[in-house]
Amino acid sequence: MKKWFAVIGNPITHSLSPYMHETWLQENNIDASYIPVHVEKDNLKEAVEALKLLGCSGWNVTVPYKNEIIPFLDEIDISAQGIGAVNTVVKTEDNRFIGYNTDGLGFIQSLGPIYTDHQILFVGAGGAARGIAHALKQSGFTNISFANRTHANAERLVNDIQIGHAISLEDAENRLNAFDIIIQTTPQGMKNQENTLPIKLNNIKEHAIVADIVYNPLVTPFLEEAGKYNVRTVNGLGMLVHQGAIAFSYWNGITPNTDKMMAQLTEQLGGSYVNR
Repeated sequence: MKKWFAVIGNPITHSLSPYMHETWLQENNIDASYIPVHVEKDNLKEAVEALKLLGCSGWNVTVPYKNEIIPFLDEIDISAQGIGAVNTVVKTEDNRFIGYNTDGLGFIQSLGPIYTDHQILFVGAGGAARGIAHALKQSGFTNISFANRTHANAERLVNDIQIGHAISLEDAENRLNAFDIIIQTTPQGMKNQENTLPIKLNNIKEHAIVADIVYNPLVTPFLEEAGKYNVRTVNGLGMLVHQGAIAFSYWNGITPNTDKMMAQLTEQLGGSYVNR
């Protein structure tokens, strides 16, 4: 029987995942399909049951169901346990459904070569920061700081994941040249969002990596400002592509071509891709 995969969410029409996975399936000569599935707010349980009943081989989960789907799965991998969020469901040979989270590891891979002794600063302390920080912890990183507009939220995150420490935005600005990697995880910079910078970058360390999890626009105001300095900038498209590639490998046992996909999606979004 022909395999099929899906992504569920609400809304779902904006998702780039169908294009990405359909392209990879074709490139690797896999006889399967990948479809978007819009799930209404109160129908998640029924949707998951339907996916199982209709033989879905695995699916991705996007907002707002990454937390809510957990009770409907048979097992949760450690990648999802630590943050309480699932973005990938894998069907096993004995018809069990296991929830994973590939977002954090996908983000780490998008940065290219980095080292566990690097000093890392998160700007923001929400769900995205939680997922990436948990993956960094699992990968052996320990030198992590969280700066957030509401300091209590940063402290709560540190207590929850048991790594790093919370600092003020002012302290982050004053100590910016101590950090090798700066990760902007707030919604600022997204289209239709406020375009003020969460922190000033004039004290940034030379050759630092500056990343923004936003990919639309490809160059956020934060990355545009960082580009004025001698640093390397990374937008959020790499996280999308690499987390998808990890999910694809879980389902099909093949790691797809991420560089080619980055170039294709960058062109779709109106930018130009540079292979680092």
